[in-house]
Amino acid sequence: QVQLVESGGGLVQAGGSLRLSCAASGRAFSSYAVGWFRQAPGKEREFVAAITWRGGTIYYADSVKGRFTISRDNTKNTVYLQVNSLKTEDTAVYYCATEPRNGPTVLTGWGYWGQGTQVTVSS
Repeated sequence: QVQLVESGGGLVQAGGSLRLSCAASGRAFSSYAVGWFRQAPGKEREFVAAITWRGGTIYYADSVKGRFTISRDNTKNTVYLQVNSLKTEDTAVYYCATEPRNGPTVLTGWGYWGQGTQVTVSS
């Protein structure tokens, strides 16, 4: 079993930055890809970014390329999402997930999810 806990969300003005963290406990997730997803009110959950277990391959949604950076520190069992140049449309609950069964950019098939952290961007 793996437990994932997201943190780092908050209220920020447009153009601001945050660093989201996804910390794992229980069994280490260092051998698995980790993904970040988000869900805005009234919308479906969508893929944001993912990183393979060694960090050798990184994926981003087109909407966040150049603004968001995903990284991981396997010694700390933590994956980070640096979110810069935030826009109001980035407002959402951000979730991390691990152990993908259908590929690191696919919404379905992840073995474990965190509870989410709220990011609110004001204009």
